[in-house]
Amino acid sequence: MTVTSPKPSRVARAGDWWKAQRGRVLWSVAIALVLLVVVVLIARWLRTLPAVEQFLDTYPGILPPPEGTPVGIPAWLGWQHFLNSFFLLLIIRTGFQLRSKQRPPGFWTRDNTRWPRTRRNPRRMGIFLWFHLWLDAFWVLNGVIYVVLLFATGQWLRIVPTDWAVVPNALSAALQYASLDWPTEDSWVVYNSLQQLAYFAIVFIASPIAIVTGLRLSSAWPLEGPLVRAFPEKLAKSLHYPTMLFFLAFVFVHVVLVLTTGALVKLNQMYAARDADDWVGFTVFAASVALMVVAWVLAKPPLLKRIAAGSGRVQG
Repeated sequence: MTVTSPKPSRVARAGDWWKAQRGRVLWSVAIALVLLVVVVLIARWLRTLPAVEQFLDTYPGILPPPEGTPVGIPAWLGWQHFLNSFFLLLIIRTGFQLRSKQRPPGFWTRDNTRWPRTRRNPRRMGIFLWFHLWLDAFWVLNGVIYVVLLFATGQWLRIVPTDWAVVPNALSAALQYASLDWPTEDSWVVYNSLQQLAYFAIVFIASPIAIVTGLRLSSAWPLEGPLVRAFPEKLAKSLHYPTMLFFLAFVFVHVVLVLTTGALVKLNQMYAARDADDWVGFTVFAASVALMVVAWVLAKPPLLKRIAAGSGRVQG
């Protein structure tokens, strides 16, 4: 009789990982803190130089908004912000699950007897890949709605640079942030130049790259033909993962700045579409975080398999 050892629990696997990676993690944190201190000290020293102070006076880090720019943040941006955060959180989670290259706990094959029917037999995919692709689809749909509303309401003027002076002003804002003497700004009226470039990069550069490379790595891309030769899979992989890291870095910096530059006002603007310093926006934000936690906990293989079985055959 063959006796199989029980599969290690999630806690046990996490403990083993921490034992193996503890030294690397602690050293990484220590190096990051040292580099942060060095950056702050250099930035504060630079601000003592007359030429740098003159540069900051000439380029204060913010540009007047173009004529016709709407004032305030509309309500639709609030729910867009939540949905984008919700889908992005789960996309990054499933992305790391896929990158771990562990055997999926189940496999899904599309039911080709129902729409959409294809000539080619459907390819089998892991349950995490199936979930990742569905999250991608909802995230893209949400992004399309966002861009349409952005241009339909004139809100694009807030995040699309229209003056090359945005570049030196963004450098000025970066130096001010680095020196911990942060630029004065009122995001209800206009973003500072560094924020504007960051939002523009997320919406119009990083997001399209994530979509195109993700599509290239998905089962929807042809297995052969000119599209395969024009966009090699290796190139897509080399771009897709760094783009995810860019999203993570943006989210981290974004959250830190929101919580350290007047959290109540910022959360009101982002989640309640109001320029106030009460607790309404924080309450909405807390509820959205609770929903994301619930989704994180529920998005486990047993539930995913049951949902996936509604559109195909699930094995494992």
